[in-house]
Amino acid sequence: MSDSIKVQGMVLKATPVGEHDKRLVIQTTALGRITAFARGARRPNSPLVASANPFVMGEFTLYEGKNAYNCAEVNASGYFRELSGLIPGVYMGFYFLDLVDYFGRENIDGTDMLNLLYVCLKMLIRDDVPDMFVRCVFELRLLYQAGVYAPDPGRMEEGLYALCDRICRLPLRKLFTELPEEDMVEKLDAYAEKVTKNTLDRPLKSAEIMRDFYR
Repeated sequence: MSDSIKVQGMVLKATPVGEHDKRLVIQTTALGRITAFARGARRPNSPLVASANPFVMGEFTLYEGKNAYNCAEVNASGYFRELSGLIPGVYMGFYFLDLVDYFGRENIDGTDMLNLLYVCLKMLIRDDVPDMFVRCVFELRLLYQAGVYAPDPGRMEEGLYALCDRICRLPLRKLFTELPEEDMVEKLDAYAEKVTKNTLDRPLKSAEIMRDFYR
């Protein structure tokens, strides 16, 4: 058996495979977005039963296989259980996971995307930051990190450009320290949704579900 690899990451997707296993998609720091099989994770007595699920964050012990990794152990540091009880916030959370899955790449440092995902999921749990604003920040910052978006001052009003530029360039710890006025958030909402839709080559089912709940 090959040597084990320990990486920090978060589970983006968990799909049943066979009778007892799961196929995980994990956004990691060192390896980017990877696929890993959690053998026996659906057995009630498996040590992976609680950790082989979306939103679980922690240290993953992996073994490299022929076409994917095998997940041997998870030392979970967070489960985002508070988010699972928030409707419609949890649906926005699943949308965030889907976007990272879409833009994540294997063998590319995934630290920035993982940190952004963590910060924005934590913001969804709070009740002093509008979910709409969190979504806009996540979308634009993720597109910027993926190298497919940058605000263009020639195509937007000055105030909206200034806000989008801040979202793309501020340190993560400062992204939510100052909230814009409600009318600017509404403009940002329409703009971010349009930019994201135009960037994706296919619609995301999680986006449709999320928007149904936020209408």
